[in-house]
Amino acid sequence: MNPHAFRTRSLRASPHGEAVTRILSAALDGVEPGAALRRCVHRHGDELCVADKTYDLSQAGRIFIIGIGKASLPMAGSLASILDNRLTGGLVVTKHASGRRLSRLAVMEGGHPLPDKRSLEAGQKIAGILSGLSEDDLVFCLISGGGSALIAAPVEGVTLADLQSLTASLLACGAGIDEINILRRHFDWLKSGGLARLAVPARVVSLILSDVVGNPIEAIASGPTAPDPTTCADALAVIHKYRLRRKIPASILAALKSGRETLKPGDPTFANVQNLVVGDNLQAAQSALRQAEAEGFHPYLLRTDLQDEASAAAVELCRLLRWAKQRGDPVPVPACIVAGGETIVTLHGNGRGGRNTELALASVTELANFPEVVLVTLATDGEDGSTDAAGAVVTGETYERARALGLDPVDFLRRNDSYTFFAALGDLLQPGPTGTNVNDLNFLFTL
Repeated sequence: MNPHAFRTRSLRASPHGEAVTRILSAALDGVEPGAALRRCVHRHGDELCVADKTYDLSQAGRIFIIGIGKASLPMAGSLASILDNRLTGGLVVTKHASGRRLSRLAVMEGGHPLPDKRSLEAGQKIAGILSGLSEDDLVFCLISGGGSALIAAPVEGVTLADLQSLTASLLACGAGIDEINILRRHFDWLKSGGLARLAVPARVVSLILSDVVGNPIEAIASGPTAPDPTTCADALAVIHKYRLRRKIPASILAALKSGRETLKPGDPTFANVQNLVVGDNLQAAQSALRQAEAEGFHPYLLRTDLQDEASAAAVELCRLLRWAKQRGDPVPVPACIVAGGETIVTLHGNGRGGRNTELALASVTELANFPEVVLVTLATDGEDGSTDAAGAVVTGETYERARALGLDPVDFLRRNDSYTFFAALGDLLQPGPTGTNVNDLNFLFTL
């Protein structure tokens, strides 16, 4: 990732701005999907080593790649290069294909954040590829964030429109991604181990780039090759928690009450399945902190499990940032403190934005007129919500700059219009789609 892609007005004006952009770039380089896969997959002749397991390619029948998610293209490119002429074929489904082609692999785009007709088509094509496999065949599933929407195969009685309505309601109500995926797993027969079930009796190797806090494999892309530890009762509890009963299609409730359950731990479907996480938020944070130290900052990893409401998280992070500047605690000035995770936003207005720009906007008043600090929010996939921004930059001068332009940050926050606010200030991060996806990172700098 070119550091110049992260330049904003405030970073261009700061003597430390170039260093900050290199730190952001290093975070993404640390979880480049192709490199992450190559760290875990090695070939020596006909022996393919995947972590602690070895596969004899000379004894394998057909070998397929199924890629699902925002990072599936670079992952598939790396694995196809490793497998070389042993690869039979496969399909890669991603959000931004950009006309890219891979040898022996079909590439297509699916819908995101809402599934669409392309998602249905992708689900049908995957089912076709996996039909009629033998026990000698080998299927590599390359899974990353976004996969829940990019492929779709609704269960009987549930339509694509129903899935779209459910997803939109969940995204608006403030539900966490783990809660959203509890529901998704119960209405789609490709999820919660459904893809692994289609591949039986073939062997399945699932290589996963995690975009979920804690790396629960059943939640990443809704677990197409993983057993589901949750039940229909758990899904109904999410609906009750967010008072969605009257906002979602009747077919959703009917499906949950039908008694149809997902594949559970211990199911024989998973006897020949290897699930391996190859990259996550922690790796990105650690890569950023190594670069920060090289730039002369004192590095400090705060946490990688941030899941609060974005505005509440902003208050806590800004409190820590002010304390770190004033007291040199938990790390001396100059410092780079990193907090990773995925916050949530409960929509009250109809503005534009996402959780990263929302957190940044809530930080503006908290850091008003506080000198020599910078807060940067970053969605590692390069897209915050449904916008083309990855996050935003806030300094102690942001509040006064906004007021001089007639912008009231409190009013913009009330309307969930963070994108418009930072666009006016020239402080949106807009690197474009990054090709990776491991949650979000928040950077707190004392200068």
